[in-house]
Amino acid sequence: MTTPEMISSIAELHDRLGQARDRAALTGGDTRIVLVPTMGALHAGHLALVRRAHTLGDIVVVSIFVNPLQFGVGEDLDSYPRTLEADLAALAAENVAFVFVPSAREMYPGGAIDTRVTAGPVGSLYEGAARPGHFDGMLTVVAKLLGIVTPDAAVFGQKDGQQAFLVQRMVADLNVRTTIEVVDTVREPSGLALSSRNRYLDDAQHTAAQALSAGLSAAVAAAPAGPGAALAAAHARIDAQPLVKLDYLVIVHPKTFLAVPGDYRGPARMLVAARVGTTRLIDNVSISVG
Repeated sequence: MTTPEMISSIAELHDRLGQARDRAALTGGDTRIVLVPTMGALHAGHLALVRRAHTLGDIVVVSIFVNPLQFGVGEDLDSYPRTLEADLAALAAENVAFVFVPSAREMYPGGAIDTRVTAGPVGSLYEGAARPGHFDGMLTVVAKLLGIVTPDAAVFGQKDGQQAFLVQRMVADLNVRTTIEVVDTVREPSGLALSSRNRYLDDAQHTAAQALSAGLSAAVAAAPAGPGAALAAAHARIDAQPLVKLDYLVIVHPKTFLAVPGDYRGPARMLVAARVGTTRLIDNVSISVG
């Protein structure tokens, strides 16, 4: 087990990664660096990303930064779980080389910044409609992290499906020389997608939240009959749970992330978001329609 080196300075991280690349160059080799961006409060889903990262390169850098740009007014920025000591222990067990833990002042030394990445029309839909400006803030910090680390690859989770889509599109649109890898959602045995926010749920809410994944599973089974049948099957499972307050349930095209028409046939992705108590949860699944 390798104890990861915790770094809070951008300049120091540049120095450490530069040294690693120089050592490899001296022997005629190449050092592939892989980034796993997180906001901490790590769980088994994050660790699955780290394990995937190890298969893609030689040095794994995990960033832990609760990005204020992607939290709106009244959202849980101050109460978002911060478990740095436990996170470092978990990453040590995964042989992570560097853990980048910058402060907000380090990432945004001038405070508010004028230059931001805009997520475009898809960024205002679904999660973007519920959390205005969220995806602009997310893409801005991801762009900064890619610029700071200059990784060969970066790893994201499929649970945040709209986020993964927008990151992949940003990298393609801006010609960023980083490969984006997306890892399948890690779930509890009940089917509930792992999330740092699951810890906010009490026992009754935790049981109720399982209706989201149950609804998605029902949609997968019903999808051969068309989008309407898939949506109806998912609604039947989710709407039956009174503790779950549905925000959106939509079927989107995987290449555009726009809602598919009622006569659509082909690959698609169903997205769901809901509040269970005061906790907002999201999930998604790939479906084959028609």
